[in-house]
Amino acid sequence: MALQTTSRFFIQFIRLAGPFWNSEHKTTIRGLSLALLLLTVLQIAISVIITIWSADLFDALDQRSMSRFFTQIGLIVLIFIANMAITVLHLMVKRRIQLDWRGWLTDKLISQWMKEGRHYLVTHIPGEHDNPDGRIAEDVRISTEYAIDLLHSLTYSLLMLISFTEILWDLSGTITLNLGFTEIPIQGHLVWIAMVYAASASMLGWWIGRPLTKATDHRQTVEANFRFALVKARENSLAIALIHGERHENPHFHSLFGNIINAWNQQTKAWEKIMLFSSGYSVLSMAFPILVSAPRYILGSISLGALMQAAQSFQHMVSALSWPVDNMGRVAEWRASVERVLGLTGALDQLEREIAKPDPHRIHLEKKNQSILRFDNLCISRLDGIICISCLNEEIKLGERVLIAGNAFTGNKLFKAIAGLWPWGEGTIELPDNDPLFFMPPRPFLPNGTLRAAICYPSPSDNFSQADLEYTLELSGVKDLISQLDEIGDWEKNLEREQLQRLGLVRLLLQRPKWIMMQEAFDSLDPDGEMDMIRIINQKLPDSTLLTITKQPNIQALHKRQIILS
Repeated sequence: MALQTTSRFFIQFIRLAGPFWNSEHKTTIRGLSLALLLLTVLQIAISVIITIWSADLFDALDQRSMSRFFTQIGLIVLIFIANMAITVLHLMVKRRIQLDWRGWLTDKLISQWMKEGRHYLVTHIPGEHDNPDGRIAEDVRISTEYAIDLLHSLTYSLLMLISFTEILWDLSGTITLNLGFTEIPIQGHLVWIAMVYAASASMLGWWIGRPLTKATDHRQTVEANFRFALVKARENSLAIALIHGERHENPHFHSLFGNIINAWNQQTKAWEKIMLFSSGYSVLSMAFPILVSAPRYILGSISLGALMQAAQSFQHMVSALSWPVDNMGRVAEWRASVERVLGLTGALDQLEREIAKPDPHRIHLEKKNQSILRFDNLCISRLDGIICISCLNEEIKLGERVLIAGNAFTGNKLFKAIAGLWPWGEGTIELPDNDPLFFMPPRPFLPNGTLRAAICYPSPSDNFSQADLEYTLELSGVKDLISQLDEIGDWEKNLEREQLQRLGLVRLLLQRPKWIMMQEAFDSLDPDGEMDMIRIINQKLPDSTLLTITKQPNIQALHKRQIILS
């Protein structure tokens, strides 16, 4: 079962990230990958050369040969220069691949996440895909960077195993095992000892380190929850301060951080066992090969240089075989991050499948070749199945002023359904073709940056002249903001709610849409102020359609008809 789960995990990861090597820049990517492999081979070659150099050095010392000693000094200088050049080039190529892979996968996920409201709809899909920002920013980084690191170290270990197994086999020679009644010749005994030694250590290390994967995954989850809570508090700091919500937030943060402490302690306990094993294993690995080879040197079967070369080859071979133990913690962290990325992509893929498949219990959006908004037997339900709107049949023509009266919560669901953000229900919504819909929520979104760019969002600020901006700002009652147009700030935080809503009107007048969906867009103004805003819209955009949700009863006088939602 565990093997099937691991196989399925790797298949899912390859399907997600593997197409990077077949993307539009595949020639460059494959060239860099080949260069990385060649540099890895050169790293192994340097390691082999160093063991040969070490054998010659100790033989020169054992023979007290000064000429051979100086020869080895000259050789180590050349090895030193070559090793530095290979190491630096290897680092540059590896980090370039890591960055390119991360950039490709990040772009792929963001494109899928920020597609036509998917970032909103996915929040209603069940599953483990919380904190998508952390999964895209941090888990994608770990998934790609660690994958390259682990793949390189695994390739390096395999090449090292092949190279030093051959050297150690030759150095081992043949020993005879005397059983009393017979003698058994054993070739390459040091190779067999190294394999048994490394296999025993790997199995023991794997058994000790199993709890680390679960502990690492749990810690990453609680860390993400803590970051999300802090960001949410920062974004709503004014609201929290006005109602003195600090007394609630502080215990909430302490509780979330308490989860981090518990997860940290679980991970620490898992690490303690691994470190206890690794520390003893590392000390034994230094002494064990010399102790195993020393009797042959004492008996005169091998030279001092051969003894040191055998010891080093033994260490390299054991190091290669110990790759699972040495990288257990890193593999655990990598797998936990990959699973978090797969959780998000899985939810987005599921959402795409649900949207694509025909379903009688989903609201269907259709674009007709006419300027009409029509609701045909429209039923809107909540996620729990309770019906909000039942059998709505209405037709709204271009230029009409329609008040959406009744339950504001139900009106909110209607606007979301029109925008394609609430597919739960039945019936059809026919949308006007070639005329984009403009939605005005209670709190307009103003991205960080210059105030000019924030007002013009999502259009480029170059689309509108300075004169148009100044005129609409003055008309909307925020003339004092003209001097701040080119200032940079966090406008959603720096401006009052009334100023934000008036800037929503500025944006509307600049964009001049044909279809306007206005949901309590001026609820921070007094009744007369809200009436003035609607009058401005009627005056400046007389040919546009206006659908209004508001709690002000006097607004009805500025609309031709109303649709009452029960």
